[in-house]
Amino acid sequence: MHWLFGDQLGPHFLTRGAAGPAVDEPLLMIEARSVFRRRRFHRAKAHLVLSAMRHRAAELGDRVTYLRADTYREALARVATGPSLTVHHPTSYAALRLVRSLPQVEIGPARGFLVPMEDFAAWADGQGGDHLRQETFYRWVRRGHGLLMDGDAPVGGHWNYDHDNRRPPPRKETALPVGAPYRPREDEIDEQVRHDLDQWEKKGDVSFVGRDGPRLFPATRTEALRALNRFIEHRLAAFGPYEDAMLAADPVMSHSLLSSSLNLGLLDPAECVEAAEAAWRDGTAPLNSVEGFIRQIAGWREYVWQVYWHFGEDYRRSNVLRHSAPLPEWWNALDADDVRARCLHTVMAQVRDTGWTHHIPRLMVLGSYALQQGWDPAALTDWFHRCFVDGYDWVMVPNVVGMSQYADGGRMTTKPYTSGGAYVHRMSDLCGPCVYRPGDRVGETACPYTRGYWAFIDRHRALLEHNHRMRQPVRGLDRLPDLTELRHEQQADDGGPP
Repeated sequence: MHWLFGDQLGPHFLTRGAAGPAVDEPLLMIEARSVFRRRRFHRAKAHLVLSAMRHRAAELGDRVTYLRADTYREALARVATGPSLTVHHPTSYAALRLVRSLPQVEIGPARGFLVPMEDFAAWADGQGGDHLRQETFYRWVRRGHGLLMDGDAPVGGHWNYDHDNRRPPPRKETALPVGAPYRPREDEIDEQVRHDLDQWEKKGDVSFVGRDGPRLFPATRTEALRALNRFIEHRLAAFGPYEDAMLAADPVMSHSLLSSSLNLGLLDPAECVEAAEAAWRDGTAPLNSVEGFIRQIAGWREYVWQVYWHFGEDYRRSNVLRHSAPLPEWWNALDADDVRARCLHTVMAQVRDTGWTHHIPRLMVLGSYALQQGWDPAALTDWFHRCFVDGYDWVMVPNVVGMSQYADGGRMTTKPYTSGGAYVHRMSDLCGPCVYRPGDRVGETACPYTRGYWAFIDRHRALLEHNHRMRQPVRGLDRLPDLTELRHEQQADDGGPP
């Protein structure tokens, strides 16, 4: 019997190895309520995961045994698996420990990624150190998979087009002039999922955060393919230039919205990057947009998956900056209404209402604020895991611990990713109506990000002055005439919503 976890739902999880024979034995799927009891997940995420699992079970029909139980072990005790149980490599350390603890379980290779783990390990060993760089890895993947390559050289002569992909949003526009993203229609399975979640909450079995509106993300392979095709045909061309921009009234911009489908296993990354490259070769999407999208999948997503396993389970406990402040309740509850800072209010409302926002609000609004406040990176990692529809342990540990919070001291990135209000002002329309001014460091109109940025650098000056990318801002501290006042205001912050 072959066991499919809830994030192994596509056809590529029914083959053995990279291109091996199809799995032909009976299938097992387990819906364990304890998963939702252990963490306070976003309601939209719980809905999406259960809907996707139940839709897949309906597609597989009599071939699958679908068990609902309190725990995985309880369910496994109810099924006769024969001499062995097979499963593809799970996507978290906790799940891997579980399957390894079971007798006679055969663990197959991981699926849903471009690079086998052993190939990455060999590449990493050849880098001569523990500080791996995503750009070097990305170029290696491009060569190995022939993505946007002209022989051994990148097409167009450049490996990335960041210089073309960092435009601020069009001024005087409230939305990008692109086609709408694909949105699925709910069905009777969704209706049953919503009923069950309601009942679990009423009984006190589980507790959720966020709002449960109509399901916005694919729960089936067919829906995921429609979303991919819609993006490639109607949205990819405009993706590149504005991929780092933010508009208050347009949270999706030209982003693909495919991360949840990839992370549920409904899409395979190879088909996504190949479709994007085909669009460039057909002349329907420009190179900078196609390269930017491929870099998100073949570069960053792949890199995050690999370093999650390469750095080991202790990596999640990295805390070089020794940040330990607890997450405040207004943050945990997604209480956007009490937040006055317009950028943070807008982004938190997006997360509350949909369980999603794109990578720049995650990094430069949510993550940046948490870093400046000195919040516990492990608690923040768990928050991102729970509150985002595409959040999984392997996704959030490197993204939060390494990229967002610099808790690993630079094993993944070359500097902390945080900024004052000037960055948000330049890359969005969020600052104009705000009660705070992005250029003000102190006083009633001081931007929480501008004050927080300089307070962060001041607090960690001894560490940051040795980082070549941070020397200039560290030296800038000595030119601040109001540094003493800024320190007092930051120390007086009571942790309430800004």
